Amino acid sequence: METLKAIQQYDRIILGIDPGTVVMGYGLIGIVKKKAHIIGLGVVKLDKLDDHMLKLQRIFERVISLIEQFKPDELAIEAPFFGKNVQSMLKLGRAQGVAISAALSKQMQVNEYSPKKIKQSITGNGNASKEQVAAMLQRLLSFSETPEFLDATDGLAAAYCHFLQSATQKQGTTKSYSSWKAFVTENPKKLKK
Repeated sequence: METLKAIQQYDRIILGIDPGTVVMGYGLIGIVKKKAHIIGLGVVKLDKLDDHMLKLQRIFERVISLIEQFKPDELAIEAPFFGKNVQSMLKLGRAQGVAISAALSKQMQVNEYSPKKIKQSITGNGNASKEQVAAMLQRLLSFSETPEFLDATDGLAAAYCHFLQSATQKQGTTKSYSSWKAFVTENPKKLKK
């Protein structure tokens, strides 16, 4: 991880988080002249804590310490995905909420992305595996070490996804439409005849 002096070289820093109640992954990227650079990545292991409330407290404290150490401008966080186990999803949602609360308590902008959107942004495939996401990030951000837990690269992927999305929005290439009819009306050349 970089020192505070090294961190000051960046125009903007994005903290990405892959929330979890067993392992929370995080990654930080710094932006200089529209190019992303890896600052660091890691995990917070929570498996040894039996009390769910203690896990939430640890998540909050670690996110706060990352914010204080690296001074990120924005948080990009992976949204919980819908699973069959309601209790697991509830716990994951709480973990995400605590991480978001930590960022909001430091007046950070928070951005949420679905797992599919993150994978699509990084690999071009919304159904890519964690290994494929990690391998693509290694190429995109020029780092070779493979973390022990892929949750770390998932956190980094959330940050990189936000970097890509915000770059697209700033270029004005992203536009929202109220309906399919509105899209077709404004983009007649995109229809196949």
